[in-house]
Amino acid sequence: MPEPARRAASAFTKKPKTAETAAGGAVVFEAETEKVDVKLRWQRGSADITASEKYVVTADGSKHSLTVRNVTKEDDGIYAVIAGTSKVKFELKVKEGIAAYLAENHQPDTRQDLTGLFLEKPQSGEVTVGENITFVAKVGSTNLLKKPTIRWFKGKWMDLSSKIGKHLQLKEQYDRNTKVYTFEMQVIEAKANFSGALRCEVSSKDKFDSCNFNLIVHGMFIHPDNLLTPNLLSWFSSAVQASSEPDVDVWDILQKAPPTEYEKIAFQYGITDLRGMLKRLKKMRKEEKRSEAFLRKLDPAYQVEKGHKIKLVVEVANPDAEVKWLKNGQEIHPTGRYIFENIGNKRFLTINHCSLADDAAYTCMIGPEKCVTELFVKEPPVYIVRNLEDQMAMKGERVEFECEVSEEGAHVKWEKDDVELTRDESFKYRFKKDGKKHVLIINDVSKEDAGHYRVKTNGGQSVAELMVQEKELEVYQSIADLTVKAKEEAVFKCEVSDENVKGTWYKNGMEVKPNARTHITHIGRIHKLTIDDVTAEDEGDYTFVPEGYAFNLSAKLNFLDPPKIHLDYTGSTSESTIVVVAGNKLRLDVPITGDPAPTVVWTKSEKVISTADGRVHVESARGHCIFTIEGAERQDEGVYSVIVRNPAGEDTADITVKVVDVPDPPEAPRILSVGEDSCIVQWDPPLFHGGMPVLGYVLERKKTKSYRWMRLNFDPYTELTYEAKRMIEGVAYEMRVYAVNAIGMSRHSPASQPFVPIAPTSEPVGLCIEDISDTTITLKWRSPERLGSARLEGYGVEYCKEGSEEWVPAFQGLTERTSVVIRDLPTGEKMQFRVRAYNPAGPSAPATLAQPVTIREIMQRPKIWIPRNLRQTLMKHVGESVNMVIPFQGKPRPKVTWTKGGEPLDTKQVNIRNSDTDTILFIRKSDRGDSGKYELKVQIENVEDTATINIQIVDFPSPPQNLKITDIWGFNVALEWKPPKDDGNCDITGYTVQKAEKKTKEWFTVFEHYRRTNCVVSDLVMGNEYIFRVYAINMVGQSQEACNSQDSAYIQKTGMLYKPPVYKDPNFAEAPKFTHPLVNRSVIAGYNATLTCSVRGIPKPKVTWYKNRMDISNEAKYRMFSKQGVLTLEIRKPCPFDGGVYTCKAVNDSGEDMVECKLEVRLPQ
Repeated sequence: MPEPARRAASAFTKKPKTAETAAGGAVVFEAETEKVDVKLRWQRGSADITASEKYVVTADGSKHSLTVRNVTKEDDGIYAVIAGTSKVKFELKVKEGIAAYLAENHQPDTRQDLTGLFLEKPQSGEVTVGENITFVAKVGSTNLLKKPTIRWFKGKWMDLSSKIGKHLQLKEQYDRNTKVYTFEMQVIEAKANFSGALRCEVSSKDKFDSCNFNLIVHGMFIHPDNLLTPNLLSWFSSAVQASSEPDVDVWDILQKAPPTEYEKIAFQYGITDLRGMLKRLKKMRKEEKRSEAFLRKLDPAYQVEKGHKIKLVVEVANPDAEVKWLKNGQEIHPTGRYIFENIGNKRFLTINHCSLADDAAYTCMIGPEKCVTELFVKEPPVYIVRNLEDQMAMKGERVEFECEVSEEGAHVKWEKDDVELTRDESFKYRFKKDGKKHVLIINDVSKEDAGHYRVKTNGGQSVAELMVQEKELEVYQSIADLTVKAKEEAVFKCEVSDENVKGTWYKNGMEVKPNARTHITHIGRIHKLTIDDVTAEDEGDYTFVPEGYAFNLSAKLNFLDPPKIHLDYTGSTSESTIVVVAGNKLRLDVPITGDPAPTVVWTKSEKVISTADGRVHVESARGHCIFTIEGAERQDEGVYSVIVRNPAGEDTADITVKVVDVPDPPEAPRILSVGEDSCIVQWDPPLFHGGMPVLGYVLERKKTKSYRWMRLNFDPYTELTYEAKRMIEGVAYEMRVYAVNAIGMSRHSPASQPFVPIAPTSEPVGLCIEDISDTTITLKWRSPERLGSARLEGYGVEYCKEGSEEWVPAFQGLTERTSVVIRDLPTGEKMQFRVRAYNPAGPSAPATLAQPVTIREIMQRPKIWIPRNLRQTLMKHVGESVNMVIPFQGKPRPKVTWTKGGEPLDTKQVNIRNSDTDTILFIRKSDRGDSGKYELKVQIENVEDTATINIQIVDFPSPPQNLKITDIWGFNVALEWKPPKDDGNCDITGYTVQKAEKKTKEWFTVFEHYRRTNCVVSDLVMGNEYIFRVYAINMVGQSQEACNSQDSAYIQKTGMLYKPPVYKDPNFAEAPKFTHPLVNRSVIAGYNATLTCSVRGIPKPKVTWYKNRMDISNEAKYRMFSKQGVLTLEIRKPCPFDGGVYTCKAVNDSGEDMVECKLEVRLPQ
């Protein structure tokens, strides 16, 4: 037996793995080498990959990565990474058509957006397995009557609110300022089966809106070493289930599939006994005869996964029948795994923890009858937990490919370049199983055996490549590291054993192309790379890779140059000046080049700065030196020199360090003036500006009794005078100032002296002339609209002659009154007058008459101003007093004359008192004789004005007259009377009719406010004798006395024959008529309002209320009342919508009548 092939030691500690991604995405392959700074080559197929926008190659020490951007279907294929003699292959798989799949399998909601409720719709998103994603929807509620309701769906009907839990959260927020609802759906630790079409629906009462969006979950690669961890194994299981076909019945698939597909289906679904399954399938197709013992037989076959339990059930015709259960013809006895149950007509066989041994035929027997079924135990998916590894071997060696699966004894399939491998007579391929390990052994490999080998299970697959070399290539001389100076020549030379082998030179992973300075030669076994006139750009790692061999030769080119200081003046004020803020740390990292490493010396004023740990110190490192100042101070300013030396020469540089600080605080500010709510403050610049120009100033103020300072400006103020506003008048304040430069803000200045904002009042308003004579004038005005916080001390009045600028005080001092009489003025002179208000801040602006006034009395036409209540008849009861005050105007004082009916008034009964502006008529105790029309006349010379006032003195009416009984029949008595002789000087509004038994003489009211002068009294008691009386009623009240009936009415008892006289039935019918109409009204919203009218009619009319011609009888907002013909409509808390035209309609058999009015509903001011 040949010796197994030797495996080459791998240069990788971490290898890139096969990855799968969607088109348009990006994928990263990572590799890690044992040694640092190893040069790698990345390949796609057999072509090298060069860095570009699509391919990003990075290297950090021993970690290397290849990023493929904007993946397309053309990027699908085999990739490789080469380090020395080690080569690792991996695969990139690209999925396409995800969006098309979603569109095909998840049709969007075809309902149109009805209202556009969304302010922001959720957008489609992509996420990697295990990551989180949030979808946001915003709905405006300004025009909504109720809170919106939102629902999230997957597909067409799956409501996601029932899936809330570990992986799905729904949130809701409401912003009262913007009136916007924010709804969020957060997917946590996304899984592959979360992908699909989603829909968001929002509704509010009769409004609806919806939108569609997609969620795409990208898979992630799982390293085989981590596959067995619980979290990843559970995820992988769910991902496989999500990505695989839905669970189906294998029997249905076999029945519909052609016989040529049976083996493929058996391998795909883990069927171990295909031959037995086909025999059972043949039996299933036979029709069964109807059984008398069984109501329901076993199904033809059952399928269960390994390790699960299954329950077989039959229904028997006889509930007391005993059944036997057989397995492959052998009776089954109850054990812990086999459980028998009898429930009514049903018989159960439960098999727990099913294994492959339970894959058999089961029979249920009742006497001679039986029913048979087949149980198939399906093995779970077999996963590859340890993948195949690439192999490199020499011709004739033995190669082993080894993998490990998740189940012992699992069935696997080996393929080479997609062709299945089987044992042959030459024993080229051998297959070995050892528990979970599966090994493919290839004996005596040849060049034809090179290729890709694949192992497949029903749960996954793994690929590896076999590379076969005919013989090893020996290196006689390897390339060596070179160190050269500028303008010198660099030659890399190597010698290999085969002179026919070609090779490629690389610099830092990039292929070297010949040019004017670079020459590549191949003579026999010697390969040479020559570089003329070496520059710093030629420094790097050079590699020679022989074609057809997986190894390379590497060397480094070191460029020797004199020392050089590389300064970067970023943040400096001039070419070599560094600015640092006082108190901050200054750290200058100066790059230094030179080979060998140069020595560094720092000096200031020819004094060397030591490297000891101090506030100012120097540190040296490879390739750079660090100059540090801890907590910079003003004395650290100056010029610092750095000198670097090595055998190739020296270099020097000067660096100026400038220390800047915040400015000093300004002096205490000064208050120049104050106003009503403002002040003007001034200050001087700070003595020291901190080394930087002062950009401006920041001011603060506070109340004297407070400790809280308030900033007045946030941007620096560049002037030295500032007007502070928005202060409270009468409150003491203090001010302080900060100076600001580019470094920061200074400490605050001392506070200013306290000051109080105060201002004069506004001018008096409404200055006018109240009266004027030949030598006097009376002025009046109102208080100023703005008084301020200070008290008002008084008013000052001044006057001057027309054309003069000299104002003369009208009196000494101030007056607190708002009217004044100025005396001893020159008659006929034109004068101007003005008034000022005074407070502690001084006088206000003057209020001046619009034009000069001539000092002369002016005649005013007489005019009587009748009060509103006297423009209609004034009604008083007898004995009440009458007091009328009637104002008038006129100058000079008019003559006032009162008359009644053209005759002078009786001064004994009526008192008259006159003044300059009004007249008063007073009657201490009025009587009926005082009723009538009173004439008032005011006269000035030949000009006069008159007015008439009606006074009506009312009293109780006299009793009605001639009450008599006109008829008696049955239990009824007809009465008739005449109106009273004296109606009390007003209309009679009704009558009160009373009855009394003649024996007891106890009076009872029959009718009240009865309008007619005849009536019928009913429901009298048989055998009693009655007397009657009537009172008259007017607006004052009921008459003092009643009119009694002269005769009595006797109601005869039953049995006595009475033949009533025949009368013609009187017709009392009367069409409805409104005696008092509706009146237009204007009411305030929110307060109950009433509309009132009165109607008469016989029979009693039916009343209906309307608003804008619409019946409102059944509206809950309105209440209707009717009492004694008075109709009232009450409107509860009206709003502007309740305004309109209201109509009251009365209808009876004799006719109809209606009245209407307008109602205006005003909003409260």
